Amino acid sequence: MKRPTIPDLAEAAGVSISTVNRALNDPDSVRPPTLARVLSAAEQIGFYGLRTIEHAVRSTQTTHRLGVLLQRKERTFYRILGEAIADAAENWQGGRIELILEFLEDLTPEKVAAHIVSLGERCESMAIVAPQHHFVADAIDTVLERGVPVTSLIGPLSAKGNVSFVGLDNWKVGRTAAWAFNRMVRTPGKIGILVGSHRLRNQEMNESGFRSYFREHNTDFTLLEPLPTYESAVVAREHVEKLLTDHPDLCGLFISGGGVTGAIAALRALPRRADFVAVGYELFDATRAALIDGTLSMLISHPMERFASETISTLVKTKSTGREGGAHRVTFLFDIYTPESI
Repeated sequence: MKRPTIPDLAEAAGVSISTVNRALNDPDSVRPPTLARVLSAAEQIGFYGLRTIEHAVRSTQTTHRLGVLLQRKERTFYRILGEAIADAAENWQGGRIELILEFLEDLTPEKVAAHIVSLGERCESMAIVAPQHHFVADAIDTVLERGVPVTSLIGPLSAKGNVSFVGLDNWKVGRTAAWAFNRMVRTPGKIGILVGSHRLRNQEMNESGFRSYFREHNTDFTLLEPLPTYESAVVAREHVEKLLTDHPDLCGLFISGGGVTGAIAALRALPRRADFVAVGYELFDATRAALIDGTLSMLISHPMERFASETISTLVKTKSTGREGGAHRVTFLFDIYTPESI
């Protein structure tokens, strides 16, 4: 097949040849909607100057300098989320995105607060994953006072100013997990609960929803006090080993926070019980394998592509609306995986 020519592109886009020439050589003279139509046609016919037109379209768009602060990059969940957000920013159609994506290894409130202030000085709108703490709230207010909107990811955050939110309805996450235990456990008994940190509000809300379901539907279950893993697989494994030793009648485990790989290792180290149910959080290679071999019974997970897209969209929107726009709240449905669905 012959290579598509400028006349071919003009015909496909429904514009004149001179318009295509201007799109290639003088894009500022072409209206943005027309540029976008030429770009779409170029993609469809495989026009050789596609990259030139793409660059022309981007050059006429508004640039949004966005900051995203996630937790430890060594954790698979945050690494995958970071990659998804970077992809969403690269493919964003509403303007050019200059993304500052950073990971924080030291999660002490003082360090998190200092990094929030630093990132706020380098972007026009920012999203963060952080614990609820007065240091963090004060840092958020400092950033807001400079006119930079702040959006909390995964778990909501409170401050004096308006803080937007993008994530799951964590109350529903907890109640859905409880529903699964109530349906799958043959004989009600004790259920162990792991959380990453009591200061991560999404996990607190997960647990609250979890307990509310059992209070409403089945009080025969005994819910043990939640144990914090501090997002550590080593700590999670120690907790699970102790739970199984101290409570040989344990009928289930709800892994609501970080450290799921450590919990999986502890469960695998002991003889498997057919009547034991374990519900975890987030789908990646290790948890997928645990579903397949029966270590985990069910997973509740963020849909990463949707999460990333909503994050970029909200950051652009909060930048555009400013303080007068108030806080934006975006929640979306979570994914549920079982051994039979993967």
